[in-house]
Amino acid sequence: MQEIFRKLIHLIFGLLIAGMVYAAGKTNAAAILAGGIFIGLVMVDLILRGHRLWIFSDLVAQFDRNDRLPGKGALMFGVSALVCVILFPVAIAVPAIVTLAVLDSVTTIAGQAFGRHRIYNGKSFEGTAAGIIVTTIVLLVFMSLPGALAVAVLAGIIELVSPVDDNLVIPVAVAVLLAVMPGVLVGGV
Repeated sequence: MQEIFRKLIHLIFGLLIAGMVYAAGKTNAAAILAGGIFIGLVMVDLILRGHRLWIFSDLVAQFDRNDRLPGKGALMFGVSALVCVILFPVAIAVPAIVTLAVLDSVTTIAGQAFGRHRIYNGKSFEGTAAGIIVTTIVLLVFMSLPGALAVAVLAGIIELVSPVDDNLVIPVAVAVLLAVMPGVLVGGV
């Protein structure tokens, strides 16, 4: 149950970050993300030094995966979102961030609820398939069906097998794919 709640937070905050990037524009979004990452790093450093931070310490204790670096997943998500905003147009960065928020959350939630056939690293076929299907549907807001499917499959494969934190890798890989797939985005970016 804790992991499901964690993934719901991941989904909500990921969609909020994507919405902020869309609304704020490239320069403002980069500044907001950089500031958030800096504040997050300060807070992590304080926790590692034994300080108790109101609300943040409780959230980390309740929902973090007990990594050596508190809040690692959130920091990785923030860094990858910042990289996407800096290197790519907003029209590419937003669906890249949405992809991570949706796919990563749905694969875990569906995998825990319905996963019966483990395929790699304890991850299930059912979770991966659900993540790809739901992400494809959500991405239709931003791109054509072939583009949405290609992005969702790429993200699903990365989520399944990447030895690197998927919060860091998925948005950047999706942004690169979108940059080299002309005409799949709504508006032709």
